[in-house]
Amino acid sequence: MNMRNFLIMAIALVGGVASYAQSNLLNARIPEEIGLKTKAQQISDNDKPLAYGYVHDRDVLMGKMVWEIIDLSERINFPLYFPIDTANIGSDRRSLYDVLTRAIKEERITEVYADSYFNTKKTYKDIQASLSRIDTTDAGREQINAGQKVSEEYIMRSDLTAQDVTQYKIKGFWYFDKRQSELKYRLLAICPVTPDVYTMNSDEKDYIELFWIFFPDAREVLHEAKSFNNKNSAMPISFDQLLNSRHFNSVIYKEENVYGDREIKEYMKDNAQNQLLEAERVKEKIRDFESDMWNY
Repeated sequence: MNMRNFLIMAIALVGGVASYAQSNLLNARIPEEIGLKTKAQQISDNDKPLAYGYVHDRDVLMGKMVWEIIDLSERINFPLYFPIDTANIGSDRRSLYDVLTRAIKEERITEVYADSYFNTKKTYKDIQASLSRIDTTDAGREQINAGQKVSEEYIMRSDLTAQDVTQYKIKGFWYFDKRQSELKYRLLAICPVTPDVYTMNSDEKDYIELFWIFFPDAREVLHEAKSFNNKNSAMPISFDQLLNSRHFNSVIYKEENVYGDREIKEYMKDNAQNQLLEAERVKEKIRDFESDMWNY
């Protein structure tokens, strides 16, 4: 990250202090005063995500679309995963999955799609079929066959929760802005990856892309939602800041190419090490372009 982007993110992080649920913590006389904000804090909270600058197509000297996987089992990615259980924590923090699904349900995020190319739109009603499964036990089926009403004890319900999210897939565009002579990244879409609800209890789970969200449409919601800052809990990081600053670890699994955007695993089969090396090669190819711009 260059110095200019670092300063922008630092200013944005400082501006986010007042919006944390633990404001007034050190000044409270009784527990009920924790979280109360002064008028000055309320005014400072009335902010918006840092707007993207306009980029003309003619200013893009080089552009490359890539798809990446964020593995939530890696420690650096924990702020996107936790908390998985919000019942026993004393703040309004939510996992990224809860923030996204709640915003879709409340129709605060409407640009939701079935794939990363934004071809087929999905509503919360469409997504619900993938979020829960209702089944009956053998005893319940016997009641159905006998024409009886199924007892509640014989009804099994399985619901996907934040705990079941294993990965996030993201789609973004790396480009070299010749006007500012700078390599930049623009996040375009994000997708939670979860087990198929019908294979959750089996030994071999099938993992699916739950939905793809057009990221610019979700920025307002993600700016309001805060993730945990392990270095200073008084200075939270919004999900919008965290994702735009690429404060996570990811692996490229696909780049746009002449072969119909085939994935790396399609031509590097049965060799995970070679797939990782190929992902690094794609990453270095993008970095090398910026480096070559300053070599004569």
